[in-house]
Amino acid sequence: MKPATRRLPGALLLAVLLPLARPTTAQTPAAAPAAATTTTTATGSLTGTVLDSLKREPVPYATVVLLPARGDDKPLTGVAADEAGRFSLTKLQPGAFRLRVSYVGYGTQTRSVSVSAGPTAVPAFQLPVAGTALGEAVVIGTKPVVEVRPDRLVYNADQDVTNAGGTAADVLRKAPLLAVDGEGNVKMRGSSNFKVLVNNKPSPTLASNLAEALKGIPAEQIKSVEIITTPPAKYDGEGTAGIINIVLKKGVNQGLNGRVSASGGNRNAGGNGSLNFRQNKFNFTSALSGGTNFGPSEFIRDRVGISSQGNDLLSQRSAGSYRGSYFYGTLGADYDLTDKQSLSLYGSLNGYKGQNDNDLVSRYTAPNAALNKLFTRATNSVYQRINGELTGTYTHTFAQARREWSVLGQVAHNNGSNNYTLSQFPNSDVALDLGRADYRERSENRTPATEYTAQTDFVQPFGEKQTLETGVKAIWRRTGAVGTVDGFTPGQATDFVRLPARSTDFDYGQDVQAAYATYSFAASKKLNMSLGSRLERTALAASFRTTESNFSRSYYTLLPNWFAQYALSESSSLRLAYGRRITRPYIYYLNPFVNKSDTLNISYGNPNLAPELTDSYELSYNTNGKAGSLNVAGSVRRTGNAIESLRLPTASPGVTVETYANVASNVYYQLNFYGSAKPAKGWDISGGPDIQYIVRRSPSLGIERRGFSASLNLNTSYKLPKKFTVQAFGYGSLAGPELQGRGLGYLYYSLGFKKTFLNDKADLNVNVSNPFTRYTAFGSTLSTPYFEERQEYRSYQRSVRVSFGYRFGQEQQSKRRKSISNDDVKGGNSKQGGQ
Repeated sequence: MKPATRRLPGALLLAVLLPLARPTTAQTPAAAPAAATTTTTATGSLTGTVLDSLKREPVPYATVVLLPARGDDKPLTGVAADEAGRFSLTKLQPGAFRLRVSYVGYGTQTRSVSVSAGPTAVPAFQLPVAGTALGEAVVIGTKPVVEVRPDRLVYNADQDVTNAGGTAADVLRKAPLLAVDGEGNVKMRGSSNFKVLVNNKPSPTLASNLAEALKGIPAEQIKSVEIITTPPAKYDGEGTAGIINIVLKKGVNQGLNGRVSASGGNRNAGGNGSLNFRQNKFNFTSALSGGTNFGPSEFIRDRVGISSQGNDLLSQRSAGSYRGSYFYGTLGADYDLTDKQSLSLYGSLNGYKGQNDNDLVSRYTAPNAALNKLFTRATNSVYQRINGELTGTYTHTFAQARREWSVLGQVAHNNGSNNYTLSQFPNSDVALDLGRADYRERSENRTPATEYTAQTDFVQPFGEKQTLETGVKAIWRRTGAVGTVDGFTPGQATDFVRLPARSTDFDYGQDVQAAYATYSFAASKKLNMSLGSRLERTALAASFRTTESNFSRSYYTLLPNWFAQYALSESSSLRLAYGRRITRPYIYYLNPFVNKSDTLNISYGNPNLAPELTDSYELSYNTNGKAGSLNVAGSVRRTGNAIESLRLPTASPGVTVETYANVASNVYYQLNFYGSAKPAKGWDISGGPDIQYIVRRSPSLGIERRGFSASLNLNTSYKLPKKFTVQAFGYGSLAGPELQGRGLGYLYYSLGFKKTFLNDKADLNVNVSNPFTRYTAFGSTLSTPYFEERQEYRSYQRSVRVSFGYRFGQEQQSKRRKSISNDDVKGGNSKQGGQ
């Protein structure tokens, strides 16, 4: 199978030379105030920073405009702050003016400023939240639950009371453009092909098994979730639907602060705490959490096999329970060597374990009655995983604003196991005594992995309207799988015997080297553009010891991207973006271990998978105002050589196999609306629909499926007297086409109540989820020339949870860290990847 290679024509040369081009347009100079003359030399400039008054954090993309000293409020010039909240107005005529700063969800601040013949640093603007400001006075408020920014949507999880006592999975379920099913599998804009970062850093924990890893991150530690649909070239090229960045709470103001909380309910229980300290140049952050989750599980499969001899029927019913535990701990330290140099060290340790017990009743009815089979299979599965990560960063800023150099390094190691034992009882629809089993089996599987990363980035501004970002990065990944299966058939053996044909033992190496360049500039007063490209080299090597075979290959991939943003007014803009992204399969898709825990439904990975390439086009309209915000985006994503899950028949009657292959070409035509509004004082509402038309083609299988899918996300909160808050959330999804069938639609909803007391230091939360629904069905229907099937996983999400939290010490303030983003692999059991 040929890898997804791309020749390097003149496009690569163009990507290298474009940053050297210097546009001739420049920022329009501010008009002179009434008292000034038009002959004044434009040599003045204003620089400053926009901060959140509560947390002293940057407010990205805030609007900064220069006004006449008095009278007319028509802007003379303006600019949007960058991601760090920094702004700069240049080529200004000396004189007296007013400087006004605003952003949706915050109050507007206006100051009198004086421009001299030279640079002038303006004291930081500290915008009060919730639109309340008098001069320089700061009034306590809250941020909106959802912020609409030009390049991303931000879900402020710490403002949603229904998250208390929950996990990261509960948080992602409520974020715009995301969906989480009952098994914890996440989709972004209807696709499972995305990457998840934590604080803009990679997390091998998430790459290997997102669904389980999310259960180990408590909701109370999450500040916000950023949904980036068109990432720039500085991000690794992985994740065709985009990037999900989970931002954790961290850092403090001068002094000590922290938080402790505990929760309990009928589906989970846990506790967590954080302790943070900052003194002069030193900043320390820490957090530790642990908990349990438990509940019933149920699975249904009905299949009709189609053949010339007649139809056969398979009916399977599985019922059981699950229980597990987790812990998650982080430590971070920052030290300012000088006012322009800093060191940062951040580490995390995460672990989870659990077990599932279920009894599967299987009835197979064939045209030939002699082949009919009834059995019950009792299975006990035990899993565990430990993950550790350590990241170090050196950052150097310069006297020139926005110029920055950073060097980063990371090492990560994780080790997981998944073992099971099963006993099969013939001609019975219930599990019996172990001595009556006609077959028993046990299996042990390990998937260790180690990853090393080195990266350096440099940002060089040219004037105030042009910036060149460059960087290089290298990732070394080593993973593999070791699996054994032992079987025991009473009457044929006296004990378990090894089954070599079903064992696996292989090593897999993946090395990625990358270089990127992005050139951003203002083409005119209202038009900003960015041109970038990323070149990645991938080298793969695998050694299969059970079959004594090896393979290796390498390839280059060019990933261009660009965007153009046109300001229609101070508060609205149009954005057109394009990007190419890559998806490399991870160990879950590659592992050739044959899983026969259900002998009628066999599954295994494919170590010969090639990567996917996706071209994305997006046009969006964004507007912000005092009454709310709105984002409307239309996009097209085309993926060739797509990795798809396949279910195929076998020569054995009633038996199917599931594996993965590059067999399809997928196109998503998408239109989504997301907005927020304040219909009345204390009332916030946000949400919107996401509509898709999906086309899936597989010439090799002779399949083409197309159809519509849609979802709706709504979130609302209302502040009552005496510091009570009530909040509600709802999400509904319609079925969408899959390569061999259709998914199932579902509905999720929750209601939360919060009371704040003890001088605003304590919170008591009561949350209820799906109170009127016994279970939610997730699954799919399959339709092939050989069989038709419906499989349904029933998730018992009706739950009640009570949580209590207490804050102590001073208000938090985040320190901006440079971070690594290894977002370049198709994820594991999480379904991070694969359409």
